[in-house]
Amino acid sequence: MIRSRMIIWACCVSGTLLLGANTASAQGSESAPGSYVAPDAEGFIIAHPEIIHPPEGSRSVVLLGNPSEPGLYVMRITFGPGQGSRPHFHNQARHITVIKGNWWVSTGAASDVYAPDQMKKVGPGTFIYEPPNGHHYDMAKDEEVTVQIMGMGPVTSTQIEQP
Repeated sequence: MIRSRMIIWACCVSGTLLLGANTASAQGSESAPGSYVAPDAEGFIIAHPEIIHPPEGSRSVVLLGNPSEPGLYVMRITFGPGQGSRPHFHNQARHITVIKGNWWVSTGAASDVYAPDQMKKVGPGTFIYEPPNGHHYDMAKDEEVTVQIMGMGPVTSTQIEQP
């Protein structure tokens, strides 16, 4: 039992070291360098709010896994005012919780054409499920917003051509 825990721990540490400071980006606009939260010696992760901040020059922190590899991932992304995405979809389902601020979203067929005035406001604590291939876009309008995204990797994003 101790040997298997040590092997698991070694794999976690090795994986974390290999990942380094690269962001596990699930979307092109999330490609700035991010950071990863490393598990402790027994594989537990306890990430207090003071360490769940993107490093300078980034807006994402991967809490668990890697969106570009098979398996569960959990990440937080912080968007500054006016930052967001254009119409797109992901090949895998994503489970999103708004942690801080008011997030603006457009979902479904109506989101195939970018129209930010038509977006719906969702506040802190709101849960959003994005089905695989579900067309959408989202943004922070006038304040900083942090969202937590969970899903199964590998996940890829496809931009929707605009007229």
